[in-house]
Amino acid sequence: MLEEKIFNDYKQALKSKDAIKNSVLNFLRAEIMNVAIAKKKPKIDDSEITAVIRKQIKERQDSIEQFEKGNRQDLADKEAREIEVLKDYLPLDMPIDEIKKIVEEAVVLTGAVNMKDMGKVMKEVTAKVAGRADGRIVSDLVKERLFKI
Repeated sequence: MLEEKIFNDYKQALKSKDAIKNSVLNFLRAEIMNVAIAKKKPKIDDSEITAVIRKQIKERQDSIEQFEKGNRQDLADKEAREIEVLKDYLPLDMPIDEIKKIVEEAVVLTGAVNMKDMGKVMKEVTAKVAGRADGRIVSDLVKERLFKI
């Protein structure tokens, strides 16, 4: 379903001569095919595609940091525009309050008592938010909660 939408949007970007969207979606399609080949599947499901998209966004965010350190704002701006194109294909992120509630439930469920239990809590939380929240935000909220104990 998501793969079809990406392909149709790619074709539309070609027709409308939208260079950035064309480039981003072409690369995204290639990455999706690479993941499918690596997993020895003809197609991957939407959750796996979402993971590919999140990975590409993270790579671009890292690039933006590097470009800004190197005083290349033009390249940082290009990467930011590409992130905006990719974000259109992600499900809406969960509200912070909902993530905090899930973190609290995971802390109680796992019986976490200090920072050493972060792995157990993260495993529980990640299973419940499954691609609907940024991993960095989830990690920060878990650290914040465990630090209070």
